Amino acid sequence: MNKEEQVLAGFRDLYNKLVWLNKFKMEDKLKDFKSSEVHCMEYIGRDPDCNVTKLAESFYMTRGAISKMTRKLIAKGVIESYQKPDNKKEIYFRLTEQGQKIYKIHDELHKEFQERDKAVFEQVTQEQFDSMLGFVEKYKRHLDTEIKKQGMDFKSE
Repeated sequence: MNKEEQVLAGFRDLYNKLVWLNKFKMEDKLKDFKSSEVHCMEYIGRDPDCNVTKLAESFYMTRGAISKMTRKLIAKGVIESYQKPDNKKEIYFRLTEQGQKIYKIHDELHKEFQERDKAVFEQVTQEQFDSMLGFVEKYKRHLDTEIKKQGMDFKSE
């Protein structure tokens, strides 16, 4: 396996281990919700002007798939839709009181996981962080270009 393959395999393995390790607590505390739903609520909780288009771009999903997910979240009572007085065409989302509770639980879990992993990150130098972040940004831009070449620009769906 060459270095490139080792890096990609390392990313996959790292991601899979994180998901597996976090899964049990997440499912226990957020048992009525799929991971994608919780992350959708997280995005809505962080963005005061969140709409279907922004969610679709953020999650690399079609607007139709996001509309389906937001309808489910509305039915579960964790988000609500609204329109701004000056823009009756666009529909926005915000968390309900119940949604805020889920958002807080999710945020606390992430802080717990961050604390668990703190020992590793404390050993990383600023230069190492800069190098890793530079690589991630470069690779992300490359993948964005490839997505557009495939005609799968999520911003235009």
